[in-house]
Amino acid sequence: MRYFCQDNPTVLAHETEVIEQRGPKVLLAEPPFYPGGGGQLPDLGRLRWAEGEVAVIGFQEMAGRLWLELAEAAALPRRLEARVDQDFRRKQTQLHSDLHIVNALVFRHFNGALVTGAQINADGTARVDFDVPGADSAALRALEPEINKIIRQDLPIRSERIPVSQARREPGLLRSLSVDPPVDPDGSLRVIEIVGLDRQACGGTHLESTGQSAPVRIAKIDNKGRRNRRVRIALAAEGED
Repeated sequence: MRYFCQDNPTVLAHETEVIEQRGPKVLLAEPPFYPGGGGQLPDLGRLRWAEGEVAVIGFQEMAGRLWLELAEAAALPRRLEARVDQDFRRKQTQLHSDLHIVNALVFRHFNGALVTGAQINADGTARVDFDVPGADSAALRALEPEINKIIRQDLPIRSERIPVSQARREPGLLRSLSVDPPVDPDGSLRVIEIVGLDRQACGGTHLESTGQSAPVRIAKIDNKGRRNRRVRIALAAEGED
């Protein structure tokens, strides 16, 4: 499914039309929310209008459309403002972009290692798992200076959609060991490019450039079996570098 936020990632407050309401569930013409997926948490947010407001507490895809679940079955007007929680989205977007940097460097330095799982948390931390048999944890931890160098370089981050058949022919574009990326109804695949560093299929939200992220520290490397290594990262605290 193609989301409004993928094509309009900086639009966090948007006036839109209510198409249909079923009790506490509502269908909007252009909801700016990211419903979650690929390890990224769903957005938080609210619907606002002149007479009131209501919290958005969940999302459900039905028949190719994104329904919003509300905290209560409010009487909604025909048009209203949908507002994404800016701080929550920004933290998720920073961490998602930073995981792409980590992914790119592990892919480059560890013989094309593929991703086996990922999760972005609400507390400014995230983790990504790699199929890297026999990898030295110290070697993975040593990537931290290079990660932050790329953040400081402020490389542009952009997206495009290409036919899935083309994506399968491009080496390194599909990075998951076992999960296929989401394909749009028209047969296209969304690709995120960190210019000069990396290209990979992804459906989540990202920064406009790497320099918009806070510095990152590698918090921990976990050995999750003979082949799997888990890299945990955290956004540096304000003033920390």
